[in-house]
Amino acid sequence: MSASLIALGLFMFVNLLAASSGAAFPPGDWYESLDKPSWTPPNWAFPVVWTMIFIMVAVSGWLVWEAAGWGAAGALGLYGANLALNAGWSAIFFGLKRMDLALAEVAFLWLSIAALIWAFSVYSTLAALLLLPYLLWVTVAAALNLRMVQLNPRAI
Repeated sequence: MSASLIALGLFMFVNLLAASSGAAFPPGDWYESLDKPSWTPPNWAFPVVWTMIFIMVAVSGWLVWEAAGWGAAGALGLYGANLALNAGWSAIFFGLKRMDLALAEVAFLWLSIAALIWAFSVYSTLAALLLLPYLLWVTVAAALNLRMVQLNPRAI
């Protein structure tokens, strides 16, 4: 197996670890009991969209690795921080049931994605472009988080 495929596998694995936060902290009855805006995506959409996003994020990181290796250490460090922020949101929102803290955390997540797009664009235009759906989806998630805080003031 080539070193390039091993690297791609490692990027996929790291993204799987970040994504596993969603499985570790499932929505459950608490989430189902919350008032949600009419534009909330259906429950089935979340795992489908997140799966596609995590694949694109993994490929994006791999493209930067292929382009620069450890020469992109700063960008790849930001990549790791971004995945940690991503995993943290599920733990805060669903695990701790703290929509208010999750709203603050998702703002940092959004900023980290924007910074990652900029940092990756130096090494690969495609890597940066692959992150745009991630930024869009987190924008929707942040708006949804905000609206749920507003609709459920007793639940925060």
